[in-house]
Amino acid sequence: MYTAVTNDIRVTVQPVFLEEQSAPAEGRFVWAYHVRIENEGSETVQLRTRHWRITDAMGRVQEVRGPGVVGEQPVLEPGDHFEYTSGTPLGTPSGIMAGTYGMEGADGRAFDVTIPAFSLDSPHQPMQLN
Repeated sequence: MYTAVTNDIRVTVQPVFLEEQSAPAEGRFVWAYHVRIENEGSETVQLRTRHWRITDAMGRVQEVRGPGVVGEQPVLEPGDHFEYTSGTPLGTPSGIMAGTYGMEGADGRAFDVTIPAFSLDSPHQPMQLN
């Protein structure tokens, strides 16, 4: 699992390679990632936007921006958490994802929360020993 804390918001991500949805011979590799967002602060916040940077093993970057996550813009009271699972395909057997959530405090203040960089590894990635 990968974790980052920004402004008392903890984001934890756990990626899983989906062998049954992947087709390595056709250059299709699919991962699910489970995200838990926890409000460890004393202020109510709302997740407004997401911004992902998805980089494959060839260094190609895809950016994804949009409102909320999985069709929601959850409000997190102090001590609350929100969890969701999503996924991403890649054309290479490994990659990395990272990003930010755009949050808004109860007072209208906007701030970004770091989504920790996490590795997308499949059993189809050739191993290299250094």
